[in-house]
Amino acid sequence: MRTQITMSPYYGTPDFSRLMRDDAPLPPVDTVSVADLLRNAFVYPPYSIYEGVRLVTFGFCPHDDMHTEPKFRFKFRNAGEVPEYAASEQDWVAGYHRRLCDAIQRSCAGMRSPWLLQSGGKDSTTLAIAIADARPDTTCITYLGGQEEDEVESATHVARTLGLRHETLQCDPARAYDRYLDVVHRMPLLTADFALLSCIDLGTEVAANGGDGLIDGLGADSYFGTPMSKRQEVLKRLSRDLPLPGRLSELPGVDRSFKLCYLLSTLRMNEIERVFPGSRFTDDEVDALFGQPVSQQSRRRLELFKEEIGTATSLWEWRDMSTSIAGSAGAFAKGLYASAALSLKVAYPFCDLTLREWIHREVPRYQKVDPTTKLNKLLIREHIATRFGELPYVRGKGSFRFDVRGLAKARFDRVRGFAVDSPELPGAVAWLDRNRRRLDNKYHASKFYLLAVVLPWLASRRERAVQPADPTREPAYA
Repeated sequence: MRTQITMSPYYGTPDFSRLMRDDAPLPPVDTVSVADLLRNAFVYPPYSIYEGVRLVTFGFCPHDDMHTEPKFRFKFRNAGEVPEYAASEQDWVAGYHRRLCDAIQRSCAGMRSPWLLQSGGKDSTTLAIAIADARPDTTCITYLGGQEEDEVESATHVARTLGLRHETLQCDPARAYDRYLDVVHRMPLLTADFALLSCIDLGTEVAANGGDGLIDGLGADSYFGTPMSKRQEVLKRLSRDLPLPGRLSELPGVDRSFKLCYLLSTLRMNEIERVFPGSRFTDDEVDALFGQPVSQQSRRRLELFKEEIGTATSLWEWRDMSTSIAGSAGAFAKGLYASAALSLKVAYPFCDLTLREWIHREVPRYQKVDPTTKLNKLLIREHIATRFGELPYVRGKGSFRFDVRGLAKARFDRVRGFAVDSPELPGAVAWLDRNRRRLDNKYHASKFYLLAVVLPWLASRRERAVQPADPTREPAYA
C-alpha cells in the first residue's frame, strides 16, 4: 500500500476513511515510526505509523510526492515580526473579531451541537467571545488535569459572562485510559501526544452528552509569533547531544528528582528535539525496548527539517519552525485521530485561511508582539479586554494536562500485561519492572505514558491482522 493523506487543519479536513474500513487489510506498522513515538511522542512527518502511508502536514506541499521528494518549507516566516507597519490603519480589534466569527461559522458549519475545549487561556477565551456571537449554541468544557492548573474559575467566569453553557471534567486517569482502550481499535493513525488521553476522555464525555463536534483553539501561535523565554534559551544552550546513558536517571538520588532527570535528558538531546514537549525515552532506552538498534534511524528523520530551520533569522523563528514539527504531528494529530475514533467532527477556527493570512500579512507587528516585554498575541489580548479585565491566564499559561503519575499508579498492571504480549517491544517488561518504584516521578511516569499509549494500539493491530475487524465483537485488548 502506497498512499498519501493531506493531514493538516490548515489544508482542510483530512480523510482517514481508507484506514478505517473493516473490510480492508491494514499496511504493516513502521518500526522506525514506533521509535519516533517513544523518542519524541509523535511520528516525524511525512511518515506515519504505517509503512507506505505518508502524511502532508503543514510545511509540506500537497502537490509533492511525500514518498520520493518531500520538502519542508515553513509557511509563516518571521511570524510576529512582519509586517513592521500597516499599509493602512484600521480598527484592528473589530476586524479581528469579524474575521474570527466568520472563521468559526465556516469551520463549524457541519456541527449540530459544538463543544469548545476551553482551557481558560488566551486562545480559548478570545474564541469564546467570538463564539458567543457566531455560535451561541456552543457548550464550553474545561478539563482539570492536575494541581498545577487553576483555570476553572476563570473559564467558568468567561463562559457565564458570555451567556454560554459551561461544564467541567476532572481528570480521572483510570477512566480516561479505559476510554482509550474502548476506541483504540478505531484510531486511524497514532500519536502519543501528552494530551491524547485528555482528548479521548473529553471527546467521550462530549459524545455522551449529545455533542457532535469539538472546537479546538490550536493554530494561532505559528503566525502570531512566539518569542523565546529565558528558560527556553537556557534549555537550547544545555542541549548538547551528549551520549550519556539513560540509566543515569535511575541512579539513587537522581531517580527521585524530576529536575535532575530533566537536566540529564536535556544534555542528551539535540536542541531541536529538546523543543518538543515532555519527557521521553533516550536513544539507548529505545534500542533496549526493541532489542535492536532502531533509534538512530528515527534520529535521521530530523535531517529533512534542518536545512529550513537553519535559515531562521531569529531565535523566535528558529523555535517557531522547530515547534511546528511537533505541532503538526502531535498537537493537531491527537484531536484529529481522537475525533475520528469517536465519530466526532473537529474544528480549528485559527487555521482558517482568510483569518490566518490577514493576521500574518496585514496586521502590523505592534499588534502581535511587544519587542520590549516579549508579550505576544497583543491583538488577542486587546480583543479579550473589550469584554473582561485581567484574568488568571495572564499570569500563568493554562493547558489540558494529564495526570501521568496517576495513570501509572492506576493502570500499571494493565500496561504490563500489554508489554508481556508485545513482540514489537520485547524490552518493555524489563523497563517497567525496573522502574515501577520510580513512577511517582513525572519524568519516569511520562515514559510509562508513552508505553501505555503505544502498546495497546500495537495489540489492536496484531488482532486485526489475525482476524478482520468485526464492529459487533468486543476487542480482546479492551
